[in-house]
Amino acid sequence: MKKNIWLSIITIGLAGQIAWTVENMYFNVFLYNTISQDPGYIAMMVALSAITATFTTLFMGTVSDRVGRRKPFMTWGYVIWALTVAAFAFVSPESMKSITVAAVAVVALDCIMTFFGSTANDAVFNAYVTESVEEEKRTKVESVVQIMPMAAMLLVFGVLDGFTQKGEWKTFFLITAAIMMIAGILSFLFVKDERRERKKDEKFLSNLIYGFLPSTIKENKGLYLSLLAFGVNAIGMQVFYPYLIIYIQNYLGFDNYVILLGVVLVVSSILCVLIGKLIDKVGRIKSSFPSVVLMAIGMLLMFFSRSFIVTTISGTIMMTGYLISTSVLSSLVRDYTPKGKEGEIQGVRMIFQVMIPMIVGPYLGAAAIKNSNLTYTELGVVKSVPTPLVFLIASAITILSIIPLLLLKRSEAKR
Repeated sequence: MKKNIWLSIITIGLAGQIAWTVENMYFNVFLYNTISQDPGYIAMMVALSAITATFTTLFMGTVSDRVGRRKPFMTWGYVIWALTVAAFAFVSPESMKSITVAAVAVVALDCIMTFFGSTANDAVFNAYVTESVEEEKRTKVESVVQIMPMAAMLLVFGVLDGFTQKGEWKTFFLITAAIMMIAGILSFLFVKDERRERKKDEKFLSNLIYGFLPSTIKENKGLYLSLLAFGVNAIGMQVFYPYLIIYIQNYLGFDNYVILLGVVLVVSSILCVLIGKLIDKVGRIKSSFPSVVLMAIGMLLMFFSRSFIVTTISGTIMMTGYLISTSVLSSLVRDYTPKGKEGEIQGVRMIFQVMIPMIVGPYLGAAAIKNSNLTYTELGVVKSVPTPLVFLIASAITILSIIPLLLLKRSEAKR
């Protein structure tokens, strides 16, 4: 594989994951700590962002296929993405004169940011990776791609988290925006945009709905079973993920959560890369079963964990299973993606991997949190606290992803 492809995957991919880490974990904390403690706002923001990401990816992935170019969408997408992240630095109840208006502004701005982020990263960058990586190297490359979110978390926690701890959100968002701007420049330098044939003879609507046609589903059963397995797996993760830092801080009472998460992310990432080299030899479908079970066991252990050390061990088991399972499932999705339809399929992928999980998961988590009646008071404000129940629900859902994997295995056996 060419060096420029590796450089683009690592640098541009990492910068994108830094932005998604800030969005997925810190927008929630920003909203919770500075504007409103109602978990309903968090669930609404996550759901609307997921819907925006899905339809953006579906539309812009198809557009980039028809235009026959990836680079312009990636470069300008990252640049404008940076500007929208910077805009969060100027949102507060004081500037908006109302808590409700400020909360709604954060949700709306998140959707705008997601549009440009999904164009640059979810639609175009993912299609670029699918096109650029040879099939025999996919799991190896995918293991690197899947640890990007973990590496991004480490960087954000290690370098930027201190600003949030001190309430310096403006600095936090502006530094993140600068990273995104640099990524836009790097995409211009590293990405070699090989011109694809423009699809002038096909109607745009037919390209847009290609992934939803019964004939497409029938011809690509492996793709849709892989997506279904990934979707169920992702729902389990999203039950607790948006509330993870809040849970560690306010239920477990660990102020030094950066150390805990750092150990978990480093160890699980190393294990993922090491195991990822073996998966192509063992077989992706065969490897998916133990990885899903490991993830579900880790979640179950998190339900019982209370001490710092036990939580760190449980979290490592959970995240190792999560990283390996997503590496395998992502590779399967890329394997089964029809040639020449890489951009069009990205929107379908987003429905299963992002939209449905980020709507269903956080609302299940929010329901569990509200029904627990566990609260604490800070500066006269009563706040809801996430409880271990979110991990028990997550574990039960995650193990269900074995069902579509069994169907996929049976389908492959008949071929």
